[in-house]
Amino acid sequence: MSSAEIIAVHAGGNVCYQITIAKDYQDLPDALESLQMARRRVFVVSETNVAPLHAEGLLEALKPLCGETHLYVFPAGEEQKRLETVTDLVRFLDRHMADRGDILVSLGGGVCSDLTGFAAAVYLRGIRVVHIPTSLLAMADASVGGKTGVNFDCVKNRIGAFHQPSAVYMNLSLLDTIGDREYRSGFAEMIKHGLLGDRELYRKLREDAARLLARDYDSLAGVMKSNCRVKERIVEEDPRDEGVRALLNLGHTIGHALEEAEGFGLLHGECVAAGCAAAAYLSMRRGYISSEDYREIRDTFEAFGLPTVIPGLPKEEILQLSKKDKKMVGGILHFVVIAEIGRAEIRQDVTEDELRSAIDSIAVE
Repeated sequence: MSSAEIIAVHAGGNVCYQITIAKDYQDLPDALESLQMARRRVFVVSETNVAPLHAEGLLEALKPLCGETHLYVFPAGEEQKRLETVTDLVRFLDRHMADRGDILVSLGGGVCSDLTGFAAAVYLRGIRVVHIPTSLLAMADASVGGKTGVNFDCVKNRIGAFHQPSAVYMNLSLLDTIGDREYRSGFAEMIKHGLLGDRELYRKLREDAARLLARDYDSLAGVMKSNCRVKERIVEEDPRDEGVRALLNLGHTIGHALEEAEGFGLLHGECVAAGCAAAAYLSMRRGYISSEDYREIRDTFEAFGLPTVIPGLPKEEILQLSKKDKKMVGGILHFVVIAEIGRAEIRQDVTEDELRSAIDSIAVE
């Protein structure tokens, strides 16, 4: 009997797909059954760090399910998340005469799922994509929700499209091969989801930190299901990021600016943690949360080995990058604050002085 956790996502119109959280590939045939892959070609897209570890296992699991499998591997690294890599992937698809009935499968972290999803959105005006995330960060966030994108002129996700996956399959055993720093990074998005939409998820993460950090996958499957439900609920309400979905940007205005200012030397989750700490400070200064809540939020990130202060930050550069964030609308920054633990709100009246103060709160001279 399967022990997999299943979540159905309704992403607007007739778009519906399934998230499967499992401990191996045993449930993959059931997860992909609705895609009618028997005579279709499947193009697995991975990167040079992941493919040697996991591509063979996935291809073996896919072969009984489809007509043909092909593997495309691009160089690892955030710097590869660009239009040139998408162009090279499109050329690969053209050489194999891929058509609109075929399927792309991303096998990797957030860079891979974002890039593969974008290629699927634009190739032949849209083909199906399945995400098989190999990092905790990609499982917690990037593989769910249908946002795709590539960086442009060093600006993160400047070019993108909305393209919902046909399925997401989270094989938790793939996490065995990632390092502790990368593993811890994934919890930043989960804590963020708890802060903005599920107080119990936030509490569970605090209580189970030791087991989760020890890679107790039974505990992880439970919090991952709650995590995905927070994002699924928001995506269902706002699939194209025209309203409440902006809540998912908690910690990202300053976090993305920090990521770019540091030349992507910090992991995305580390920047989100610091960005959430800054947003919590601003929320405390406005009286939305207490000083005790603020300290607890910082303690929660730190319990997972995530930074809430970073030495030597280029504060003025981070301020300017924050003001250029894609969440600017009509010249007004839409900033996500924590109204209370478990609920966030979007504010359009955050001043430059407040933004500067929030950045100062995570900087150490």
